[in-house]
Amino acid sequence: MSLAIATAQHLPETAAYRATIPAGEPFLLEVKAGQTLRILDLEGNQAVDTLFYSLANPRERYDVQRTLRRQNSVYLGTGSVLYSNLGKPMLTIVADTCGRHDTLGGACAQESNTVRYALEKRYMHSCRDNYLRACAHDGRLGKGDIGPNINFFMNVPVTADGGLTFADGISAPGKYVELRAEMDVIMLISNCPQLNNPCNAYNPTPAQVLVWN
Repeated sequence: MSLAIATAQHLPETAAYRATIPAGEPFLLEVKAGQTLRILDLEGNQAVDTLFYSLANPRERYDVQRTLRRQNSVYLGTGSVLYSNLGKPMLTIVADTCGRHDTLGGACAQESNTVRYALEKRYMHSCRDNYLRACAHDGRLGKGDIGPNINFFMNVPVTADGGLTFADGISAPGKYVELRAEMDVIMLISNCPQLNNPCNAYNPTPAQVLVWN
């Protein structure tokens, strides 16, 4: 499978839906089968922590193990198919101008902030907090539905001994990833508020979501 950079033909002015996600905030959206979704890194190096669920049955959700095993790569790029825990294709990446999206680093949380950084970081705003806020407001998802996520635009190289390093991002203003929905899905985003690693240059910024029919 090629993870080469590929650009899309969609024009922003023709999008059926467009929303800006403020820096560090959660976002939830339904995307219907056949629609094309673009996640846009407005200012560069902003990690967009993302989960997907089947709209018909939210217990069916993005599964990192099936996704990585079927594509035989730890990174996502053009041509990657995101699979559910029932083995069904959920979305396909059809365009990608960044070329690197993390699947292993996970979402920041109180616990990980404490372990990775310092005890006093425990109560800093986190992606897990964002997920729980969005779930509580929406009502269809709960704490038990939060699983391993995709970190779009985040650079987490795997070391020779199998470890992970949180490195400077390789994205830039205007970079995007585009996905075609293969089923009706719920997309849950935390526009990462992390201030302690270089994934977003220590400065969370807005992201944008566009949808074409």
